[in-house]
Amino acid sequence: MKRATTLRRLALWVWLLILPVLAQAQAQLGSAAALRAKYDAVQSQFDQNAFGRPLVLESTEAAGQLSGDIFAVLNHPVDQVNGSLSQPGVWCDVLMLHLNTKYCVVRGTESARTLVVSVGRKFDQPLSEAQRVNFVWQPPTITDDYLSVRLSADKGPLSTRDYRIELEATPLGNGKTFIHLGYAYAYGVAARIAMRGYLATIGADKVGFTAMGKDSAGQAEYVGGVRGVVERNTMRYYLAIDAYMDAPKQLAPRLAAWFDSTERYARQLHEVERDDYLAMKRNEYKRLANPLPE
Repeated sequence: MKRATTLRRLALWVWLLILPVLAQAQAQLGSAAALRAKYDAVQSQFDQNAFGRPLVLESTEAAGQLSGDIFAVLNHPVDQVNGSLSQPGVWCDVLMLHLNTKYCVVRGTESARTLVVSVGRKFDQPLSEAQRVNFVWQPPTITDDYLSVRLSADKGPLSTRDYRIELEATPLGNGKTFIHLGYAYAYGVAARIAMRGYLATIGADKVGFTAMGKDSAGQAEYVGGVRGVVERNTMRYYLAIDAYMDAPKQLAPRLAAWFDSTERYARQLHEVERDDYLAMKRNEYKRLANPLPE
């Protein structure tokens, strides 16, 4: 029992290392022109890839840093994307789709807002057992052809620091929008030890999306380790954005769409059964009606 509890805690800490970081892996491109140039550079990868959708996923691992980027096409016009993803409350709805997000609330004034996020395990649990991360919401940049959204947290659990969340969007025409979703964070010794423990136990068989070659049977072998962790969570949050845009006012369809889309990549993303996920999220959304204790 003690060993099982320890492993669950490792899994939670590793997720905490990843959650806040939909951020600046490859540095924000910074303009509509630069984002469109990136679209031109990667669109040849959209038609033939393992995702079955116009999406490119990149990840890197360096000393003390993990990072990742998704470049993808949303089937929504830029005015809808800008109107939704420029709002801090919408990001709470996006984050709440993830298995480990237990609560999210926007606090502060219009000029100084913070997203207070509680994260925990992949099942129902009291908020008193969850961990809290605060993200500073920076006023977004919004023009007719460019959206830039940024969030940041100076520190996180264990020895993690410098969390950043960044999203960019630009119109493609025909009711579609090209987005860049990136993430990054720095970590120290304590976080490194926790990650190693997770990857040596319950995370040992988990993989990401980048194919590293083929095995003796000709099947694809995917990246594992910390890059696998980064890629899985990057994909979960991209799918959360996509699910929100498809059902911005309808919670039940949004929850179902997110879960079903993750199951398209079950090798990487399957964690719980559909009915368990939906029941858990319904309960967590009910809990949002109650104020989060200070």
